[in-house]
Amino acid sequence: MTVLVDSITRRRFVWLAALAGGSLALGGCAADGADGSGAESSSGTMFDEPGQTGGEGAGDGQNPEDAAAAARAAVDERIGAMTLEQKVAQLFIVTPEALVEGVSQVTQAGEATREGVTTYPVGGIVYFAQNLLDPEQTTTMLANVKQFYADAGNVAPFIAVDEEGGTVVRVADNEAFGAQDVGDASALGSAGDTEAAKRAAEQIADYLMPLGFNLDFAPVADVVNPLRSDTMGLRSFSSDAAVAADMVRAEVEGFRDKKMLCCAKHFPGIGAAAGDSHEGAITIDSTNEELETVDLVPFRAAIEAGVPMIMVGHVSLPNIVGDSTPAPLSSAVVQGMLRDSLGYTGIIVTDSLSMGAITDYYTPAEAAVAALKAGCDIPLMPERFDEAYQGVLNAVQAGELTEERIDESLIRILAAKQEYFGL
Repeated sequence: MTVLVDSITRRRFVWLAALAGGSLALGGCAADGADGSGAESSSGTMFDEPGQTGGEGAGDGQNPEDAAAAARAAVDERIGAMTLEQKVAQLFIVTPEALVEGVSQVTQAGEATREGVTTYPVGGIVYFAQNLLDPEQTTTMLANVKQFYADAGNVAPFIAVDEEGGTVVRVADNEAFGAQDVGDASALGSAGDTEAAKRAAEQIADYLMPLGFNLDFAPVADVVNPLRSDTMGLRSFSSDAAVAADMVRAEVEGFRDKKMLCCAKHFPGIGAAAGDSHEGAITIDSTNEELETVDLVPFRAAIEAGVPMIMVGHVSLPNIVGDSTPAPLSSAVVQGMLRDSLGYTGIIVTDSLSMGAITDYYTPAEAAVAALKAGCDIPLMPERFDEAYQGVLNAVQAGELTEERIDESLIRILAAKQEYFGL
C-alpha cells in the first residue's frame, strides 16, 4: 500500500520541507561480526560516519517546494515498498536482547542478531551499560547491526542510548571509553550558563557518534519540584521553568548542530510526581493551567529549537484525563496536548513500556496498541516485544488500528531518519 502524498496535512508538508534541507542520500556500511554464535571479523564504515550520507546541506540549491517534494517522494517510496509486517516492526525501538532468543546480555552482533533484525526489522535498538564493554567492541557491534539492515534492504535503524550525563550515563561511567562525564543537569542549571549546556550536548554527541550511535534519549525537560520528587532532582536542570527551558533549548541546539538525534523527556513533565514509574504508577494533580505555566515551558522551548523526538512519561493526570490512564496511552495528552495545543509535528515515543507503571496494569499488546491509538509513534521497549508486535499487527488486521494510522507514524519516523542519517 502506497502512502498518498495528499494525505499529509499542510503542517506536515511544511515540516517535511524543512527536513529536506538535510541529507537525502542513502547510507551504507560494510562489516560482519558475532554475538556468541561464532567469531567474525569487522571492517568498513558506519552509516553516520561523517561524509557517508551525502553531507549536510544535500538539499542546498533546491527551492523549498522541490526540496519538500523530494523529501516526500523518498519517504513515500520506502513506505510504499514495505509489507504490513515491516511497517509494524518499524514502529518499535527495543533492546538487543529482545531480538535474540535465550540471550540475557548481548555484547556482539553476529548471525543470531542478523536473523533477529531480518525477521523483525525494528525501527531502532537501544543499548545499555551491560551491552557496552569498550570502544572496539561497541563500534564493531553497532556497525554490524547497521550492515544487517543494509544487507536486507531495510530502513536504517535508530541506534539509541540513554546518555544524559551525571547519574544517567551508559558510556561515560565506563573508564574503557575514556569519555568525560558532563555531569548532572542540575549542576548545569544551577550555573545558569546556556553555552555550557550546549557544549555538554555537543560533547556527548562527540563521543557517542564515533561509536555508532545516532539517537540519544536526552535532554530531560522536567521541571523538578524538590518537595515531591525524589527521583528527578539531579536529572532535571531546575525547579525554575524558565531556567529549565533555556537549558533544554541549548542542549537541543547542541545535539542538532552535531547531527545527533535527541529526545526531550518526559512529557508533560514528571518533576512534580512522587515515586518512580519504574516501580509503579505515579500521579500529578496539576491542572491544565498549572502545566501551561510550569511543566510545559521547557517542552515548548524544545519544540522551538527543533527537537526531533519527544518522550511521554508514565504519569497519570486525573485532573486532565479524568482517570488514571498513563499519559502515553491517553489521547487527551498525546494528541490533545502535545499535537494540538503545542503543535508538535515530530516523533512521539513512549517511555519504556517495561516499567511497572505499565506492566502492573496492561499486557504488552494492550500497552502498545493503546499508545498508538493515543497518537504515539513509537512504543518503546515493551516487556515482551513479540507479544506487543503481534498485538499491533492483529489490531491492524482486525481494523482496530488502520494501516493509514501506522503510515502517519512512519512518515514522521522515516523523515527524521532521512534528515539525520539517510534511510
